[in-house]
Amino acid sequence: MYVYIMTNHKHGTLYTGVTNNLVPRVYEHKNKLIKGFTSQYDLTKLVYYEIWQGENEAIEREKKLKKAYRKYKIDLIEKQNPDWDDLYNSIL
Repeated sequence: MYVYIMTNHKHGTLYTGVTNNLVPRVYEHKNKLIKGFTSQYDLTKLVYYEIWQGENEAIEREKKLKKAYRKYKIDLIEKQNPDWDDLYNSIL
């Protein structure tokens, strides 16, 4: 299971999600195959992700991140990905 954060640009709008298969899920976001928040705000860059063994733990982590202050999420991203690079190619 994966918890991930998508954005449109550095310090832009953030979206936190959870999935059991990161590559196809990010592909859906990048190609705007899912109507909703990510397509509306052009959130096509994968800038952060975590790997979790259990589904329940991943869902709880997603909920925690969704409730977290924006600064906390930005700090997480910048610790792992200081340049806010799109990590999609690194997970292919």
